[in-house]
Amino acid sequence: MYKQVYDVDGDIIIRSARIDDARTIARYFNVNRRYLTPWEPKRDEEFFLEQGWAQRLIKLRELETMALGFYLLIFDISTNEMVGTISFSQISRFPVHSCYVGYSLAENAQGKGIMTRALTMACRFMFEAQNMHRISATYMPRNQRSEAVLKRLGFQYEGELKDFLLINDQWEDHYLTSLINPNWQAKPAA
Repeated sequence: MYKQVYDVDGDIIIRSARIDDARTIARYFNVNRRYLTPWEPKRDEEFFLEQGWAQRLIKLRELETMALGFYLLIFDISTNEMVGTISFSQISRFPVHSCYVGYSLAENAQGKGIMTRALTMACRFMFEAQNMHRISATYMPRNQRSEAVLKRLGFQYEGELKDFLLINDQWEDHYLTSLINPNWQAKPAA
């Protein structure tokens, strides 16, 4: 059953991306383009354009409707500014009940605990509403902020992945971590 993501923690909100968010998302990635470059795959120019996001959001909505992927936006409630993203991909149901999470946070939102709170809400949604047993996350060894967020949430180190992702035109090693749902239970097929 389809359930849109929406949760609030103090001054931040996470919610599913909507079709009409194209301009907001394009602006977020343009404003933070230089800051995010060392941590993300090299993006084509369409990624930074509103019309590119308008098309991408149609596909993302389809994935969410089928519960095969979730693209979430993080907003500062007081300013209504988009300050980050969280995405769940590679969602696999029976018998593994697992997925991967990726995220980004605006440069001006760093160091405020925003990603820790947003990711806590998002993981809770995946455990409770989507019945995931395992959420995996990878990070580059030099990305100390990402490592700290994952540790605060209880993600456990599981190993090193050599030349795992092509980031900014360079193959980068990543550490693999996972968070296990301690309350997971098999649910009857719908």
